[in-house]
Amino acid sequence: MRYEIKGTTLQTLDIYLDQGEKVYTESGGMAWMIGNIKMETNTRGGLLKGLARSLSGESLFLTNYTCEGNQGMITFTPEAPGSIVPVELKAGESRICQKDAFMVAEDSVQLEVHFRRKLGAGLFGGEGFVLQKLTGPGIAFVEISGEVRSYSLQAGQTMKVDPGHIAMYEPSVNYDITTVKGVKNIFFGGEGLFLATLTGPGKVWLQSLPLANLAAKIARYIPTKSS
Repeated sequence: MRYEIKGTTLQTLDIYLDQGEKVYTESGGMAWMIGNIKMETNTRGGLLKGLARSLSGESLFLTNYTCEGNQGMITFTPEAPGSIVPVELKAGESRICQKDAFMVAEDSVQLEVHFRRKLGAGLFGGEGFVLQKLTGPGIAFVEISGEVRSYSLQAGQTMKVDPGHIAMYEPSVNYDITTVKGVKNIFFGGEGLFLATLTGPGKVWLQSLPLANLAAKIARYIPTKSS
């Protein structure tokens, strides 16, 4: 399997499959395709796993695409302006992603829900208790809103982040929530009451445009009915 990512703020992902190769995506995730490709939609792992995935922002059903000719091509597009990030995973290697980040993956990659264990991180972490977990071997693709910045944290090194900007991180990174100090900072700083504290070792991927921020900005320009 090979792939090409094209575009800038409205990227597309072309995946080229040889005969017998297979990928899967959320229901409705395919944009167009060329060649003899078989589609098969199911809950992938049973109803309970499908329901659990739906809690993390994905659809109840997933669609498998299998190339039955010499070669086929499938194009996938993200749901919002941003970046498509390839995630190459070794056997047993994982990434923790924000809700609804999953786009498409090789058949060997496992997609499951990930629950935040700490109460504060779940309540005030921007994405709730339920996240997504991708485990290899294989390659998966995630969609991240806006531009992407990545940082490799050393053991014990920390960074404070507005929770909505956290897109993905390695499981070795510790995720916690701290309160913003200072009355003026809380009421006039514009960053909210809570910040996420990420502690290494491990790699983190941050996004420049959280969808919640974009939605709030657009909502200001949507006319409302006067009472």
